[in-house]
Amino acid sequence: MTSRVFDDQLGREVILKGLPQRIVSLVPSQTELLYDLGLGDRVVGITKFCIHPKEWFDSKIRVGGTKNVNIDRVKSLQPDLILANKEENTQEDIALLETIAPVWISDINTLDDALKMIVSVGHMVGCEQASEKMMKEINHSFSKEKISVSQSALYLIWKDPNFCAGKETFINSMLEKAGFHNVCEAKRYPELGTFDMTEPEVVLLSSEPYPFKETDLAQFKLQFPKAKVIFVDGELFSWYGSRMRLAADYFYNLQNEISSH
Repeated sequence: MTSRVFDDQLGREVILKGLPQRIVSLVPSQTELLYDLGLGDRVVGITKFCIHPKEWFDSKIRVGGTKNVNIDRVKSLQPDLILANKEENTQEDIALLETIAPVWISDINTLDDALKMIVSVGHMVGCEQASEKMMKEINHSFSKEKISVSQSALYLIWKDPNFCAGKETFINSMLEKAGFHNVCEAKRYPELGTFDMTEPEVVLLSSEPYPFKETDLAQFKLQFPKAKVIFVDGELFSWYGSRMRLAADYFYNLQNEISSH
């Protein structure tokens, strides 16, 4: 059996013995990508947060959460490839998983990172044409929807404490694509009040990981009286797999909604 060598997005060499037939995915957006690439029965394990597609969520074996992987359960599945992510999964879990099977780690902070991940995963699993077609489709969707608006925005991901998306995140990259200037100049996911910022024109309440509610909307309207406060689909700002095919149209319609708000 011929070995194949791939570099992951941390620059690590990942050696695969042939075409992977038993894949465990520890990243929700990459699980959905595998489904849309047509992997079917070749994906044997997912996390409890891999909610798309529903048929896999209902039928595939779950191996815990992204931060607390059930290592023994992964081992019992006898995978020949494990897909992980630098931000989603812990170093401790990855070290243990590497004793079971090759682990390919994504590290995604920009749209370009996400597109490269799609193609890389496609090549590893033998879906080169489908993954390259998907990458081109996503690229085209963003070039087609010309969004020139540049409103200042605060993107909230959690409540009590209130955390937001800052620089050096995939969400920040998507905010720029959606026509927003992120008022959070701090890196990663800081807590409100721990950094200086200008008053945002728009406050975006994400649907995940924290599901903001109407009561939260009222609270943030009081906190930011000059801003438009609206709910947004967190998956379309933070999922970096095949779901990105929907993002450009969603951003375009979102800006239309805000302009009429």
